Amino acid sequence: MAAAAQDGGNLANVHHILLVLSGKGGVGKSTIATQIALALRLAGKKVGILDVDLCGPSIPRMLNAMNKEVHQCDGGWVPVYVDQEKTISLMSIGFLLEKPDDAVVWRGPKKNAMINQFVNDVAWGELDFLIVDTPPGTSDEHISTVNALQPYNPMGAVLVTTPQAVAVGDVRRELTFCKKVGLPVVGIVENMSGFVCPTCSECTNIFSKGGGEELARHSGVPFLGCVPLDPQLTLSMEYGKDFLREFPQSPAYPALTSIARFILDKASESS
Repeated sequence: MAAAAQDGGNLANVHHILLVLSGKGGVGKSTIATQIALALRLAGKKVGILDVDLCGPSIPRMLNAMNKEVHQCDGGWVPVYVDQEKTISLMSIGFLLEKPDDAVVWRGPKKNAMINQFVNDVAWGELDFLIVDTPPGTSDEHISTVNALQPYNPMGAVLVTTPQAVAVGDVRRELTFCKKVGLPVVGIVENMSGFVCPTCSECTNIFSKGGGEELARHSGVPFLGCVPLDPQLTLSMEYGKDFLREFPQSPAYPALTSIARFILDKASESS
């Protein structure tokens, strides 16, 4: 277990903490973080999502929770539950903005203070997994997030890339960041790996292919799989629908559920 080993605090009953990182924006990191959470829920797990992408909080939209409000309890902030069964809970700065289009124009110290408040002051209750969606890059926010979570022994990070050499190069720097801060790497996901035709379901490589897998091999970390571009997945994220429940026939479905199975196996090894 991860945070469950601690004596107290709001993460005391969170069993496994997983960060989702990317070296650059636009690679679908928040999409992968959301789908990992949904796939773990599909496997019967209770999941929380902590969205620390302060300047681009997109997960409330992806989970159709944009109009929800955060409330206070004796333990701090109560996360927003995105389903009636309360199997997925979410905390994001998107819930704290007066207007959805308000920009977060903060200097580093204020961002770092908010991240520490998110880590320490959200009353998650008991969770099997807490998925932490981070902003792109290797900036102050990443250091603050890792430092705040280190006492709870996170299981590690999933790194998201696209096949192109530019994106893979940025993820290589993300691997260096993880090594410097002592954060284990669970594995690499190659997102947007081919395009699935909505008519014939044929997958075409509109970008290059295999960059993420090659990087994983050279770096000695697990390769978790290729997730193709699927218009059904894109629309699901736009309208806050549960892609895995609504489109189990999609070619992206086995890729995403395979990533979740790997994470489950990894978590069971550390328990």
